Amino acid sequence: MIGSLRGKLIEKRPNVVLIDVAGVGYEVIIPLSTFSSLGALHSESTLLIHTHVREDQLALYGFSTSREKQCFELLISASGVGPSLALKILSGMSLEELIPAVRKGDLAQLVRIPGVGRKTAERIVVELRDKLAVVDVPQAGKPATRSQLESDVASALVNLGYDMRSVESAIEKAGIKSTTDFEEVLRAALQILGRTSMKKAVRAGREE
Repeated sequence: MIGSLRGKLIEKRPNVVLIDVAGVGYEVIIPLSTFSSLGALHSESTLLIHTHVREDQLALYGFSTSREKQCFELLISASGVGPSLALKILSGMSLEELIPAVRKGDLAQLVRIPGVGRKTAERIVVELRDKLAVVDVPQAGKPATRSQLESDVASALVNLGYDMRSVESAIEKAGIKSTTDFEEVLRAALQILGRTSMKKAVRAGREE
């Protein structure tokens, strides 16, 4: 799978760019937010890539930040949301607006996005409300409290099915400040979550 591309920007349009990497031109589909952050034509550009494979197609979706890419991948995990609709969502609303809207269940704001009906908005809220916490944006004037490593570990744990509150507690106990190794922190957090689940099971057994 292609994870990122770095090369010369040969062509750019609001929804697609062509990047020359060592003589090979890659056509990459992008949201408007990424388009606005690109440099001038023939400049050096780097995009984070989601490779989408279907039986009849291989498509590359590009993003200027890991938060955009993460949000895109969460959106396409929701029922009825494909890559095209996910791009429309990211193009129709900034992450600073989208993430709070989903977490608060603000359907009125979500259905303003072209292509998003009420049923789709409801599914996005139900399925992604907790998961989007890992790509949440800090309030204006407040410093970010979660590092990129913390966000990556939290995202992995939420995708494994753990709730966000337990995940944040486990990461804090795992001593993330003393290491920069993703796998080390992930293993430590999983062990903590496992012990917590075991304690809950024991307590439940005693109450029966």
